[in-house]
Amino acid sequence: MTTRELDDAAHMRALAHPTRLRIVGLLRTGGPQTAAMLGDEIDEAPGTISYHCRRLAEAGFIEPAPELGADRRERWWRATDDRTSWALADTFDDPERMLAATALGQTVAQAYAAEYERFLVQAPALGRDWVTASTSSDEVLRLTPDELAALGVELRTVLDRWVPVSDAHASGDGSERIMAVTQSYRLVGR
Repeated sequence: MTTRELDDAAHMRALAHPTRLRIVGLLRTGGPQTAAMLGDEIDEAPGTISYHCRRLAEAGFIEPAPELGADRRERWWRATDDRTSWALADTFDDPERMLAATALGQTVAQAYAAEYERFLVQAPALGRDWVTASTSSDEVLRLTPDELAALGVELRTVLDRWVPVSDAHASGDGSERIMAVTQSYRLVGR
């Protein structure tokens, strides 16, 4: 898996738009698509999607896939990386980067919340097995910064162990796409 490490404020701002974040996610999980295909999924006009695709391409998050087009009018796009990562702590000395990283983090948090809400709304249609297998929990711990960092590494390691299992599945084998979100952070104001 390839991970793009973000440190440029302009690139962070480009990805901080909810539609653009969704486009990158769809291209990563669904493979190359046209603006029309993406527009159907996102419920936006292809022209609007094309604009966002051009902005994402300028920032290097996606690229054209011309070999997939049936003609010159049909423009396909693909993601350039499997993941994007940024370190909020690395932006402390640069107010512009701090604002951009914070905005991106807020957009990602909203996307996670919206995805979980879609799951809750659709739960009755998913069936008991999928709903029973799903998890949502929290635990308030008291840790030092070093311990919190170690927890993050351990959680990432657990998710990484499941990537080969995921990659071995194919459509129609009983598997479905799932969302795994791990969050651990210091509580503020308590």
